[in-house]
Amino acid sequence: DANIAAGNGDKIAIYWEGNELGVDATLTYNQLLEKVCQLANYLKGIGVRKGDAVVIYLPMLMELPIAMLACARIGAVHSVVFAGFSSESLSQRIMDCKPKVVLTCNAVKRGPKVIHLKDIVDAALSDCAKNGTVVDVCLTYGNESALKKESTKWVDGRDIWWQDILPKYPTSCDVEWVDAEDPLFLLYTSGSTGKPKGVLHTTGGYMVYTATTFKYAFDYKPSDVYWCTADCGWITGHSYVTYGPLLNGASTVVFEGAPNYPDSGRCWDIVDKYKVSIFYTAPTLVRSLMREGDELVTRYSRKSLRVLGSVGEPINPSAWRWFFNVIGDSRCPISDTWWQTE
Repeated sequence: DANIAAGNGDKIAIYWEGNELGVDATLTYNQLLEKVCQLANYLKGIGVRKGDAVVIYLPMLMELPIAMLACARIGAVHSVVFAGFSSESLSQRIMDCKPKVVLTCNAVKRGPKVIHLKDIVDAALSDCAKNGTVVDVCLTYGNESALKKESTKWVDGRDIWWQDILPKYPTSCDVEWVDAEDPLFLLYTSGSTGKPKGVLHTTGGYMVYTATTFKYAFDYKPSDVYWCTADCGWITGHSYVTYGPLLNGASTVVFEGAPNYPDSGRCWDIVDKYKVSIFYTAPTLVRSLMREGDELVTRYSRKSLRVLGSVGEPINPSAWRWFFNVIGDSRCPISDTWWQTE
């Protein structure tokens, strides 16, 4: 709303790059607000109220940040579960936060592989029901490039097609004003010490922090195109795919696919395509691309790059040097950041 009020309604909020080459889409801030409001109105229509939990089990479609923002708009608490997690991991999180609704999609292609997300959700919900936690609604986005609607397993009365129902809702929705200390989202730690623990982030402090760190850690300018390669299932994706960039009115890249598909030059193909100026990724990815050799990098221009960022574990010296010398042509500073879900 603030970005539109400032006259940036027609600016691109999200550049979406699909798994397959040549499959892409964009949303301006005006279009993003409309989609967020439609989903927010739908959620209110099925009884989601301020403080209620909503579990989001979606891949990197534009619907994932839309779902997060729709929850925030009505004061609901989103819990994004990384769409690579098992049905057991998903059911643990559902049983812990007892959501009114689960948002998912029927399937996704990651590289050449089709992942049947709806089957995983079905298994998780059936497991939850056996343990006394029943979820009444499963809103499912039909991702037809991965799986046709008619091939999707369906539970009548519980499952609803996203594209069938959402267009019926109004494109404006009043904001549910919340206190600075009211919850914004739950994100579960991976559960390496047994049961996953839900970390709760509140609205005010989190928003101020992500907006500020985005602006200063990356030297953000309004002309930048920003790409954080993290999935929204992790804290980095929450902070620097969705909230940080959008609070600053930035244009952010959301990538559905894998960095090594169709080959390991895909990241630099995307950088050139969208003229990405700030590129933020993990040392793990830097090391895996480093093993593939320089040629897959140097065949692309990368002239648009201005700032590089590293996130996850602290970066090791050889990966730092390769990132700086090869990816950034020894001219882009590296903002080396790391933190935890907490």
